Amino acid sequence: MRTFLIDTDTASDDAVAIIMALSAPDVKVCGLTIVAGNVGLDQATRNALLTAEVCGVEVPVFKGAAAPLTRAHEHAHWFHGRDGLSDRNYPEAKHKPESEHAVEAISRLCRAEPGLTLVTLGPLTNIALALARDPGLIGSIGRCVVMGGAPCCEGNVTPAAEYNIWVDPEAARMVFRSGLPIEMVGWQVSRGPSVLSEEEIAGVLALGTEKARFAIECNGRAKEAYFTQTGETGLSLADPTAMAVALDRTIGTEWSRHFVEVECASELTRGMTIVDRLNVAHDANNAAVWKRALDANVKADICWTIDAARFKAQMIEALK
Repeated sequence: MRTFLIDTDTASDDAVAIIMALSAPDVKVCGLTIVAGNVGLDQATRNALLTAEVCGVEVPVFKGAAAPLTRAHEHAHWFHGRDGLSDRNYPEAKHKPESEHAVEAISRLCRAEPGLTLVTLGPLTNIALALARDPGLIGSIGRCVVMGGAPCCEGNVTPAAEYNIWVDPEAARMVFRSGLPIEMVGWQVSRGPSVLSEEEIAGVLALGTEKARFAIECNGRAKEAYFTQTGETGLSLADPTAMAVALDRTIGTEWSRHFVEVECASELTRGMTIVDRLNVAHDANNAAVWKRALDANVKADICWTIDAARFKAQMIEALK
């Protein structure tokens, strides 16, 4: 049995990713730690509790950071709805969050479950704070699958940046420089063949389960917003693609290992994930710019593409 710890700013695609983990027969989810992102902290917490209830699973939920490390919180209501779940007026969950703060819970759970898989679906604020509080917990984390970034491609919140990294770039920089065993699953893998077509959406609804209905209905606003954003039809699910890779790394079909730096200072490229795909940092003419990363010898595994058919099959199995 594998152990997952999921850090999430629970909105519509996060909910589907959480369902995938809670439905996996060989995975124990030891906790959901909540961070402000798509929606505010309280709403994200309510959404996480509701998602677990839809799955019929009790899992501890811990409230964490209500804002980025140094910046004001900037939500994504326009994409997910004001409640993050397409404003369908879902009822409150019966269960309540734990009293322990998410940052403390991350440290405790990682040390209690050495080798666990940490999956991050939102801004990296909680993780950065946990590492600052307890740097040694890195040794307890077997994998850190990060849904975030736009490696060598356009972003979804600015031309340069993906939302999770853009919201709190200082936290993302800390995490990428930390030495965590990061597997970065960027926004690009949720596009193209990974997008659910209208026929595939109908097929999910035809499963007739509460999980399937919830997964599609709570993403109704996101489906509309994706079309507005890209001109592409269908349902793009970024967080579930990362969860698919967390559940089965071989779903990632193209990987390479590189230095990654996160831009924090520029207004134009704030949150850009700068991936040294050609390893030019080793060129003596360029190395000074990357000196800190080179000195730390910190790299991340970058997932460039996934097997979209296997991703969809895995997700559908979880929704049955």
